[in-house]
Amino acid sequence: MRIFNTLTRTKEELKPTEPGKVKIYACGPTVYNYIHIGNARPLCVFDVLRRYLEYRGYEVTFVQNFTDIDDKIIKRANEEGTDYLTVSEKYIKEFWTDAKGLNFRPADIHPRATENIDKIIEIVSGLIENGHAYEADGDVYFSPKTFPGYGKLSHQPLEELEAGARIMVGDIKKDPMDFALWKKAKEGEPYWDSPWGKGRPGWHIECSAMNLRFLGESIDIHCGGLDLIFPHHENEIAQSECFTGVPFAKYWMHNGYINVDNVKMSKSLGNFFTVRDVAEKYGYEPIRYLLISSSYRSPINYSVDIIEQCKSALQRLYTCRDNIDFELKNADEGELDLDVKAKLDSRAEQFITAMDDDLNTADGIAAVFDLVRDINTALVGKNASKATVEYAAKIFDELTGVLGLVYNRKQEDGDAEIEALIEARTAARKEKNWAEADRIRDELKAKGIVLEDTAQGVKWHRE
Repeated sequence: MRIFNTLTRTKEELKPTEPGKVKIYACGPTVYNYIHIGNARPLCVFDVLRRYLEYRGYEVTFVQNFTDIDDKIIKRANEEGTDYLTVSEKYIKEFWTDAKGLNFRPADIHPRATENIDKIIEIVSGLIENGHAYEADGDVYFSPKTFPGYGKLSHQPLEELEAGARIMVGDIKKDPMDFALWKKAKEGEPYWDSPWGKGRPGWHIECSAMNLRFLGESIDIHCGGLDLIFPHHENEIAQSECFTGVPFAKYWMHNGYINVDNVKMSKSLGNFFTVRDVAEKYGYEPIRYLLISSSYRSPINYSVDIIEQCKSALQRLYTCRDNIDFELKNADEGELDLDVKAKLDSRAEQFITAMDDDLNTADGIAAVFDLVRDINTALVGKNASKATVEYAAKIFDELTGVLGLVYNRKQEDGDAEIEALIEARTAARKEKNWAEADRIRDELKAKGIVLEDTAQGVKWHRE
């Protein structure tokens, strides 16, 4: 597999530090509100990355954090007349509602910033001791000018970055570029005791601490949104490598922005949508489909027309899977058709070729729809053997499973009743009791059930 590495701006072959094992860290949400569709894109994209690596035989350790102490969380707590813990717990719970809806597989570890204060203090203390950070009236700042590699991820010289920085009135930093590792507690703010007094961690240091604690000094893949390259990920590299003396991450993967009706999503523009808002209208799965339907590095456009197209595309996938179930129910025993097997295997190889090229989910999805066409052509109504249909189900489920799609196939309440009515209608037709057969069809239609009579039996689906 080749991955576009933001650090080198080239596609590189994935060569994990430990053969067969991949360590991934993904920046998670700051839990002060419901996640928006921009937050959901890295959630879905890097869930697919993890699933694909496992499909290809890698042992993956996946860590995604929660930022549960932050200026925004404190502000929300003050607005609601509560405390940071109540706010963060509420929105972590809401996160899991949306994450489950999007079919995001929980990471192996979901650490929280507030659970790692001791590790944060250890790193900050080490950075002060080795001359990369300094204490100033209870605050602790990191000095980027002490790290020769600063700017290597964003590909901007320190001089250019410095030109965009400034010292605020009353700021006690030595240099405009210096950033906070530890913040002195203001009156009424939550705090933890530290060698520099009561305070709380800065934003950047928490990810370094959780990486170091749960994945070690060096990891394979660090990922997140394009907006995190600078300053967050740039600062992570600087403070981590200055503390450990070794490279922080081999590969950096960043997903592109979300546009709404071809305009970048922004609260200030009023084109801001939470996952919950969109899911209430269209369901969660069309959102996931949309977010993985293009190259993860490219901007993606959200609109009502596009989300409707995603719903239609998903219906094609569900129809194919329903056809497989129907054929399986009616299939006779027999040997696997090797010609059909070869055709289906070629689609799996097409899928792998696409995904090996920097997680090209767009071409991967195209391969799945080619598979759907082949299944419909080779199996539907063709009296294929049970072994052949089962093999088609296996390939279909594997590929859609890597993408995290077609996950709402659980039998719904009332399916047994519908099947019983269909059997009663079939019996009435055999007895040429057309009035009863029509009555049952009308009853099913009233329940939103559409029937299709075929040579192999009756197919049905919900409207």
